[in-house]
Amino acid sequence: MAKILIVDDEPDIRSLVCRYAKHEGYDTAEASDGLEAVSMCRNEDFDLIVMDAMMPELDGFSACKKIREIKDIPVIMLSARGEEYDKLFGFETGADDYVVKPFSPRELMARIKVVINRRSKAASSKIEAEGIEIDTLGRVVYIDGKRTELTAKEYELLLYLVKNIGIVLTREQIMEAVWGYEYYPADRTVDWQIKQLRSHIGKCRNNIVTVRGVGYKFEIKK
Repeated sequence: MAKILIVDDEPDIRSLVCRYAKHEGYDTAEASDGLEAVSMCRNEDFDLIVMDAMMPELDGFSACKKIREIKDIPVIMLSARGEEYDKLFGFETGADDYVVKPFSPRELMARIKVVINRRSKAASSKIEAEGIEIDTLGRVVYIDGKRTELTAKEYELLLYLVKNIGIVLTREQIMEAVWGYEYYPADRTVDWQIKQLRSHIGKCRNNIVTVRGVGYKFEIKK
C-alpha cells in the first residue's frame, strides 16, 4: 500500500485529500506546514507527497528542495497560482506535477496514480547486485554509486550475467544471447569481451568467475 503525505496549512484541504486518497486505497499522513513535512520525511518513508505551495513557516517550494536533499520522494504541488512562471518554478524546485487550486479531487487522484506508477516502473527497471546498479531504462551502469561508461556489448553482457546470478553460462549461451548468433570453438569474442568488461567494472571484476572449459558466471561473494 502506497503511503502519501498531505501537506497543507488548511485542515479542510488536508481532510478532503485524505478522504479521497483513503478511498483509493492509499495510506495517509498529514503535515500542516513545510517544516513539519521536512521533519516527518527525515523519520518516515513516503511514496508521494501532495504539498501546498504557499504555507507559513516554510513554503512548499523550499520544503520540496529540502526534502529532495534527504530522500527522493515524488511531489505533487498544489497552488492557487496557475501562471506558467509559477508552474515552471515548481518543476525547477523538483516537483513532479503541479495542480492549480481549486482542483478536482478525482483529477488529483488520477495524477497521484500516474506519478506513483511512473516511479514504480522506474524502480522496477533497476537491477542491483554486489555494488553494481543497472538502470535498464537508461542503459546506465553504476559501480558503488559512480557511473561507469560501457560499450553497448559490454552493457548487454553485464546485464545478461547479472540477470543469471549464480548460473554457469556457456560461451554458446552468451554468444546467442548477446550477439544473436552461434558460437564457434575457435571464436574468442566472448573471452575478449569478458576481459574488456572486467577492466571497466573495478572491484566487481572478481564477481565474474571463469568456469574452466565451460564459460562464465556472475557470483555473489560471501
